[in-house]
Amino acid sequence: MLFNSIDFAVFLPIVFVLYWFVIQKNLKFQNALVVVASYVFYGWWDYRFLALILFSTLVDYSVGILLNKTEELTRRKLLLWLSISVNIGLLGFFKYYNFFVDNFVQAFSFFGQEIQPNTLNIILPVGISFYTFQTLSYTIDVYRKKLEPTKDFVAFAAFVSFFPQLVAGPIERASNLLPQFYKKRVFNYANAVDGLRQILWGLFKKIVIADNCAQFANVIFNNHTEYTASTLFIGAVFFTFQIYGDFSGYSDIAIGTSRLFGFHLKQNFAFPYFSRDMAEFWRRWHMSLSTWFRDYVYIPLGGSRGSKGRQIRNVFIIFLVSGFWHGANWTFIVWGALNAIYFLPLLILNRNRLNTNVVAEYSMLPSLKELLQIAITFLLTIIAWVFFRADSVNQAIDYLKRMANVSLFSVPSIRPTFLLVLLFLFILIEWAGRRQQYAIEKLWFRFPRIVRLFIYYVLVMIIFLYGGKEQEFIYFQF
Repeated sequence: MLFNSIDFAVFLPIVFVLYWFVIQKNLKFQNALVVVASYVFYGWWDYRFLALILFSTLVDYSVGILLNKTEELTRRKLLLWLSISVNIGLLGFFKYYNFFVDNFVQAFSFFGQEIQPNTLNIILPVGISFYTFQTLSYTIDVYRKKLEPTKDFVAFAAFVSFFPQLVAGPIERASNLLPQFYKKRVFNYANAVDGLRQILWGLFKKIVIADNCAQFANVIFNNHTEYTASTLFIGAVFFTFQIYGDFSGYSDIAIGTSRLFGFHLKQNFAFPYFSRDMAEFWRRWHMSLSTWFRDYVYIPLGGSRGSKGRQIRNVFIIFLVSGFWHGANWTFIVWGALNAIYFLPLLILNRNRLNTNVVAEYSMLPSLKELLQIAITFLLTIIAWVFFRADSVNQAIDYLKRMANVSLFSVPSIRPTFLLVLLFLFILIEWAGRRQQYAIEKLWFRFPRIVRLFIYYVLVMIIFLYGGKEQEFIYFQF
């Protein structure tokens, strides 16, 4: 079920009414409703894959219980590796089986050996990369004794399958989300209004910004040999805003929807395109995944301790794994490696923690130095996104080669004026709200209520009138 669909527009009010007005006084029934609603939400896409979520839930719930019953280190490690093997095994089979088979064949072909292995017509379950990492965080934290295992199976099932963030995050830690299923939730009007406001902004980012950018980005990337460098550049810019509007828009809708039901999810995007270096960008982009890799991969590898050589190794591992997490294609691995290369000078010069505050924190406009830093970081990001968007590494390299010639300074043959105006206004609003959890959280609070309502009404009208052709959320494929 898509957030930007009529189905969800009907589904959400029904669940909301049942949750708050029918079973409000019974916490267990509320949690059970969340589970049922989440399974309906996910099964709307393909009910057959509900068994995967249930299986993963049963395994990690059982492992948590068993970990609590033993102090023997060997047994605890076996239980941990059981959870890791099951979750990563499912993820690896559905997402990477054909990738490894195809590359195995190519490797043999390189040495003159032709083999004919069996590939499978595997359908990738939506959101499997997200909920497997979410359940793994629970098992690992229980193993580390940072979290008490739950004995409430319904609460745990609700945590794993929580429908607002089930298929594209944020990837919530058990330590943050699971305890919220234990506590009585009381309807809070202010939280609900704030949730609706964040949903509105998320829908605007997805339907107006991302979907409109997608139409032009798709045309340019699919026919890149026919366009001048300037048109290719604007195509890359459109994709840069498409993926941000698409993914951060999903996160805003997920977080806002959660607030309607009395839950608080962590911020997943913190205005990453205003970053002054690539280290800051990765502290602000898909924060739930970045911190997951930091806590469960980077730090166990040694993190920033030890020699520079070891630190460089750890950084490359993290970025390569992150790239591979995104999909079974060499383009994602190259994208990860390129970001690692971007990061290395900052690490070597010990400048990777230089920009931890909000840009232009105490002024309306950035300084000339900050503006130049933002522009350079944004350009590097655009180049990396070309690999992320391309169908193959060769196509990405060809795209960049064609973009790097004198026609870069010509007038683009595709220049949708209205979309460019929308992007300009979007950037201004994001800049004005960069100190908040999301851009319009408190942006117009100084205005009278009637003015704020009028602005929200205008945003709704823009969504209905100027929304692009409906596009599936990009991160559904991951």
